[in-house]
Amino acid sequence: MKNYNDRRIEFMPMDSWRVMRIMAEFVQSFDAMHEQPKMLVSVFGSARTREDDPVYASARKLGNLLAQAGYGVITGGGPGVMEAASRGAYEKGGISVGLNIKLPMEQHPNSYQTLSVDFDYFFVRKVSFLKYSTAVIVYPGGFGTLDELSEVLTMVQTGKINLIPIIFVNKKFWSPLIKWFKNTMIADGMISPEDMELIEVVDTAEEAVNFLKECHRYGKRGSVIGEHRE
Repeated sequence: MKNYNDRRIEFMPMDSWRVMRIMAEFVQSFDAMHEQPKMLVSVFGSARTREDDPVYASARKLGNLLAQAGYGVITGGGPGVMEAASRGAYEKGGISVGLNIKLPMEQHPNSYQTLSVDFDYFFVRKVSFLKYSTAVIVYPGGFGTLDELSEVLTMVQTGKINLIPIIFVNKKFWSPLIKWFKNTMIADGMISPEDMELIEVVDTAEEAVNFLKECHRYGKRGSVIGEHRE
């Protein structure tokens, strides 16, 4: 059993300085991101996806298509799906922004970034994802991907950011979660049936980009940038 007694919650003199570091991280990331083109798309997915996985190939293709359509790509900057999407955009001469989180395992910056921004704090990184994204495309992933997905769904659902397309790629992977949303969360009154309209589920990179372009062309689900409103 894990020892949970190590986590003592008490004020330390260094906490005041931590606030300053958090503020500095916001300022540095905002300054860097403000210089990027406005049509940026965040791509979430597992850091553990290998290069020989069809999911990697799909995310790489997605990066190709987004760059060709004039979109920049934002990823977490690491390996797996993040690398694949960054690589796809980079190969086509597109914008590839990596928001890199410092972790003791898994995360190391990939080499397909036109801009790399480093973060110590997950929540500051999340703000940078959502503040500058005109859409979010989500590939199969683990706890980190679900965390990012839940954040964007909550922010859009509650109106804290403007409506943007939220696209799940890979129906086989996401179908059990979608079924749980419908059969459990909606059935128990935890979310509303119309909340499912925030999500589009597709199977291929081509379908994802076609849907995205349709949304932005006709003003469906995000004709404006996903800026925080407060």
